[in-house]
Amino acid sequence: MPAQVPPAQSLPTQAPKPLTPDFYHYRAAPLEKVELDGSWVHLRWPDGTTLRCFDAWLTENSPNRGFDPVSRESVLDPKDVEAGSGLARAWRTQEGLLELEWTDGQREQLHPGWLRHVADNQHRPDSFLPAEVGWDSGTLPEPPTTDGSRVLENDEILLGWLQDLVRFGLARLRGVPAHHDFLEQLISKVGPIRATNFGSMFTVEAKVDRDSTAYTGLNLGQHTDLPTRETPPGFQFLHCLENTVTGGWSRMTDGATLVAELQRNHPQDYEALTTLRWVFFNRSPTCDHRWSGPLIDHGGPDQPLTIRAFYPVRAFPDMKPKDVPRAYAAMAVLSKLAHSDRFQIRFAFTPGDIVGFDNRRVLHGRDAFQPSDGSRALRGTYMDHDDLYSTLRVLTRKAESGPLED
Repeated sequence: MPAQVPPAQSLPTQAPKPLTPDFYHYRAAPLEKVELDGSWVHLRWPDGTTLRCFDAWLTENSPNRGFDPVSRESVLDPKDVEAGSGLARAWRTQEGLLELEWTDGQREQLHPGWLRHVADNQHRPDSFLPAEVGWDSGTLPEPPTTDGSRVLENDEILLGWLQDLVRFGLARLRGVPAHHDFLEQLISKVGPIRATNFGSMFTVEAKVDRDSTAYTGLNLGQHTDLPTRETPPGFQFLHCLENTVTGGWSRMTDGATLVAELQRNHPQDYEALTTLRWVFFNRSPTCDHRWSGPLIDHGGPDQPLTIRAFYPVRAFPDMKPKDVPRAYAAMAVLSKLAHSDRFQIRFAFTPGDIVGFDNRRVLHGRDAFQPSDGSRALRGTYMDHDDLYSTLRVLTRKAESGPLED
């Protein structure tokens, strides 16, 4: 049965908008109807959108009673928030807010705009992120490119580049300064840098005393970096400081499109690539990173695709001996597709280019070059998915907010 609504004259006509359990601003979104039914509060908006809220969840998200007004984090331990949380009444105020009253007499109001963003599924992890778009050499012959000359001072430029990076797994800035410290300055603006055994920042150039085949002029086949880690870095960024060599063109392949191709036309190979595991081993005098997993690692539900495909650190089959032959055969199919003209794109780095790519989705490689012909120096770093996604959500919501009612 609906709870009895207190008399209208007892309600304020101009109440301040309630705090929300986050730091965003929400439009008013007045409610049309509120009904308390047992442990559930049913909400409806004028356009017919509805939301069914459990009483304990509403308690956790109530200002003062449920969350700290400064940190906006919940202050209620689960043992103190059980079904039947003492919620006695719920009603719509004259302003269209949700007002709650508990059995101890305390009242709280919840912002209907915040509740509406939950009803619209804008609280989900994929909210305010562009949808993934698969590509091959026919649909994306070169990296999506943005003029980056003002990227440090213009959030709109930064937002567009990051949106392309998440959408395609690959995006390029052109016209940035070819300064040694510029990449660190830019990526630090986006979020924390992911340090590895190669340091926070590294320079990809031919070296005599090297700890990776990347520091040679050798051809590098299509691969992803650091499959030796439980969670490989989400994004990699390469900034061209100098490039006067012949050859050394970069190559990119969309792993999401490859996976779809394998599922559709090579199901037996796909099964082997997603189930048969390999031990990846970091071969270094000072480091010993190891991880075991399949080359195509889907992880758990809603986790991003992780392709583990770097042959210099793929060390041992971690499977039954009978499965080793088909594991090698499937791996060869993956590599041939990744290097094919259909799926692979090639481009040269120009000083002042920054190319970002999703290291767990996009396979990258490099044509061979002769180091004695000139100089080729790329400044590089990594960042986790989580940190870039966080900044992208904030920038997107800021750009989309428009005029707001507080």
